[in-house]
Amino acid sequence: MAYQQSVMDKMREIAQDCQGSQTSYCNARCPMHTDATKYIQQISENKLEDAIVTIREKLFLPGSLGRVCAHPCETECRRNTEYGQPLSIAALKRYAADKADKEELWDVSKKPSSGKKTAVIGAGPAGAQAAIDLAKEGHAVTVYEKLPVVGGMMRVGIPEYRLPAAVIDFEYKYLSKLGIELKLGVEVGKDVTFDSLISEHDAVVLANGAHKSFVPSVAGMEGVEGITNAVDFLKETSLGENNFEVKGDVIVIGGGDVSMDCARTAARRGARSVTTVSLECLEELPASAHEQDGAIEEGVAFACGWCAEEVISEGGRIKAVTFVECTSCFDAQGNFAPTFGDDRRTIECATLIFATGQIVLDVTEGALEQGGGGRYVADKQTLATKLDKVFVAGDNAGGTIVVEAMALGRKAAISVNRFLAGQDISANRDFENEYDFKSQLDIPLPKDVEDLPRKHTTTIPVVERNNFSECDLGFDDETALAESSRCLKCECKECMRECIMLNDFTQYPGALFKKFLEDGDIEPIVAYSCNMCDQCTLVCPKEFKFAELFGAIRKDMVKANNGQSPIPGHKAINMHQLLGFSKLFTVRIKGGGK
Repeated sequence: MAYQQSVMDKMREIAQDCQGSQTSYCNARCPMHTDATKYIQQISENKLEDAIVTIREKLFLPGSLGRVCAHPCETECRRNTEYGQPLSIAALKRYAADKADKEELWDVSKKPSSGKKTAVIGAGPAGAQAAIDLAKEGHAVTVYEKLPVVGGMMRVGIPEYRLPAAVIDFEYKYLSKLGIELKLGVEVGKDVTFDSLISEHDAVVLANGAHKSFVPSVAGMEGVEGITNAVDFLKETSLGENNFEVKGDVIVIGGGDVSMDCARTAARRGARSVTTVSLECLEELPASAHEQDGAIEEGVAFACGWCAEEVISEGGRIKAVTFVECTSCFDAQGNFAPTFGDDRRTIECATLIFATGQIVLDVTEGALEQGGGGRYVADKQTLATKLDKVFVAGDNAGGTIVVEAMALGRKAAISVNRFLAGQDISANRDFENEYDFKSQLDIPLPKDVEDLPRKHTTTIPVVERNNFSECDLGFDDETALAESSRCLKCECKECMRECIMLNDFTQYPGALFKKFLEDGDIEPIVAYSCNMCDQCTLVCPKEFKFAELFGAIRKDMVKANNGQSPIPGHKAINMHQLLGFSKLFTVRIKGGGK
């Protein structure tokens, strides 16, 4: 039916601007869009199995991410932007996983077989996520992994004192449950050719990761013993090989999380002392604050604002490193362009580890062009390469942390699934929701909010951190409950709490009127259920006048229905009005007498 233009305009305004449609700050900033608001609420209600189901709707690594995620969600947490004390979102995820995650809760449903075969190169988080999403779409998936273990760099690049291998192995069982074939210890380009994978599969996803360290050339280092790089050092430690001998005083060059991992690992492998040396000043270190804190607790020294200039050796082994002062790392435009001063210092050491970045190794035998960091040249939105049916994910596409790698694995899977179905891989696609974005939620703080302090997990004493046993023990029940209760529940649902009627028809008003605009009409019962109390308007941050709008909709419905209410039950009212004012039922008192 036709509605007044003013009514249609108001509906469009609500459909577009209703704050109920806006994503919470943490959810928007998470590349996988995990519904932290929901699962934290479930934790606060001690519904831990429900919390795990909510988390696993988006990702399959709750225990792993709960331990090692760089948690960009916490940066956007309103308790951070308002008070500087974000909610411990990652730790709460881990708490739910440690307490309640079990295989019988995992969703192993799949669509019917498509008859299509896909190959995924790399069993890290990106490759695994792509494999999972494709398997659930009904495609046969085989994962080829060079390492003898699953997990990629998450497994061999993050020490066990942070992420136990048993946690990874448990969560990776999900792939087998979905029927995904894992071929471990198979190197593409050596044990199997890239061309054969292309010819034998309908699509290929490259998620082989950055398994080579970038090592800058420093004078005097060529052929000197006692020098290694982060990737090799952490990998051999993880696999229990320990071929590289850690001796005496150790220097780790680099300022990121990997540098902290190398420093803390070297201490556990017998270093007499460990010093990290970075180009960045202390305030600009890229390493996570909690990683820096862990290193400091364990006695790691920091020398910030220095660049390696020369390696000094004696008898074929490193003896010291000379450093030159780094006065700044970036130019006025924010580009990496270090500048140096005149000051120099020499630090003695017997072991030197470079943690200065990682590079993607080519597995395509030169078939694809590689750019910065070895990343394959591909479309940034679809992750498609110039090679038909070949896509990239994870480090290969620019992901730098685990949750970003997983999101890029999911993005690649969406493209592959469309490609296998013969669909346009770009058309009508919500690319924003395939990665992180800035939430447009604009609501006032809840009334009487207190600046409650952030709760912290329990860690083992520093004196006991002489091995690779996990040193962060997570939350206990009491602390998890207290921390989950700090959540401000950043969503706009005040009108839904005030109005019983709205809850019968929608999740929030914007969705109701968006559906109306798509369908072209609305059920009369919706408009007629409003009792015109205006309580929804009183709590709406946009002060939308819903009662006024529903009243206008009613008028248009009555007008289109020949002056009659469109609600079937209202016929009785019409009859009551007709009879109530008829001669038969109306009593008349004649005037002029007593």
